[in-house]
Amino acid sequence: MKNKKNNKSKFLNYSAIALMIFFVSCDRDISDESVNATYANTANIYTDAPVGLTDAFFESFDPASGANTQAFGTDNAVAHSGSSSIRIDVPATNDPDGGYVGGVFRDRGNGRNLTGYDALTFWAKGSTTAKIATVGFGNDFGLSKYLVTANNIQLTTNWKKYIIPIPDPSKLTQEKGMFIFSADATSNSNNGFTFWIDDLRFEKLGNISLLYPYILNAENRTVNGYIGASQVINQLGAKYNLDNGQNQTINVAPAYFNFSSTNSSVTGPFETNSAGDTFTRVIGSTGSAVVTAQLGTTLAQGSLTINAVGAFPQSPIPTRLASKVTSIFSDAYTNVPVRHYNGFFAPYQTTQGGAGSNPFNVDIQAPFPDGSINNIINYTQLNFVSMGMYETVSTVNITGRTHIHLDINVRETIIPADYIKIQIETGTGSTPTSASYTINAAALNIKDANGWTTLDIPLSSFPGLTNIANVGQVFFISDATIANIWVDNVYFYNN
Repeated sequence: MKNKKNNKSKFLNYSAIALMIFFVSCDRDISDESVNATYANTANIYTDAPVGLTDAFFESFDPASGANTQAFGTDNAVAHSGSSSIRIDVPATNDPDGGYVGGVFRDRGNGRNLTGYDALTFWAKGSTTAKIATVGFGNDFGLSKYLVTANNIQLTTNWKKYIIPIPDPSKLTQEKGMFIFSADATSNSNNGFTFWIDDLRFEKLGNISLLYPYILNAENRTVNGYIGASQVINQLGAKYNLDNGQNQTINVAPAYFNFSSTNSSVTGPFETNSAGDTFTRVIGSTGSAVVTAQLGTTLAQGSLTINAVGAFPQSPIPTRLASKVTSIFSDAYTNVPVRHYNGFFAPYQTTQGGAGSNPFNVDIQAPFPDGSINNIINYTQLNFVSMGMYETVSTVNITGRTHIHLDINVRETIIPADYIKIQIETGTGSTPTSASYTINAAALNIKDANGWTTLDIPLSSFPGLTNIANVGQVFFISDATIANIWVDNVYFYNN
């Protein structure tokens, strides 16, 4: 009989840190006899029962993200050793209660000292040979500074031991994030399945070999950096060889690495953004710097060469009254609700950029001299792409607007055959209507000093444009004649 145990939590929930000081003698001065605070070095996380986690040890990811809080429990009929195991019933993709299961186990004390261990280990088996999307440790629903995860863990139908190496145990003097997992049914043809976990603990194995750490997916990359721009160093990880001869790749948080630059006149100090990524700002107008990193004493594969190229070529600043504007994408106005800036129509579309389907992130954040940020979209491999307002948000009513405004910066040499077609789609459902206007090479070659082409196109130039009370998408189409453009200030207006 399976006993369900759930404890919902917000994804970001900061915990207080308690400091414990031990005294050798109460007769002496504290400054002479105080020693560094120490924390429990408890290895076990779950062995028949949760250890140091309380009975409500599972904290689910937010149900608003699709997490199924009913899919986690314990099983008194199945165990690797002892009499109980963790049971996870991965939901089918279309389960109305949520299409995936995931969450964390947190130490409910002051945290644990894990410096004496080199791996998180557990035994698991599945009802079928599906995969667990993510497992790891270091997520405490707070800063999660020392997060480590591994992806696509292959299950078997027999018990098997899994090992997640600790990149640098010396960092984990007070860790609360004991275990994190996330699983969905995509590896099982979208059908639900069950897996069990038992004997979950930290261990000192002594037989794990670091093959190499890496940054930027072990690639040597080169970018042009404008003054004030942030250059993120992400895709961090490490590859290990285990005692069974298999290799295990893990994703490693930036806090495990030491970053360095060969030219401090080009790059500033290394910082951490709100997403937990490490970045450096370009502070020089000329010169080059190579950013590398070390995990402990081992140089990571991969590097970022930053070529400073001066001030960013800013797009024009709009000056029209907001009351006469319906904005799709601009920092000068309040934008209408947007579903995506890159809808990506697979398999026909090649266009990258537009932050995928997330309208709250864009490709370039260019600092103005006053310190404010101008967001710009960088479309690459452009054949066609849409800015979409329909489906999850409403269509846009542009009744009364007479023009569409666009600022485009073509980031390559323009030849006579090049063009960009702007297509406005109205209506919803399977039979929307659309009308288009083609911007030819001659028009795109009319640029300001920063390389921007400003276009104010009358809506009357879009033959067949009807139903403007229900604009659903604005397309940029080049049919690959132009591959790389920046886009800013896309809005409808009237004079």
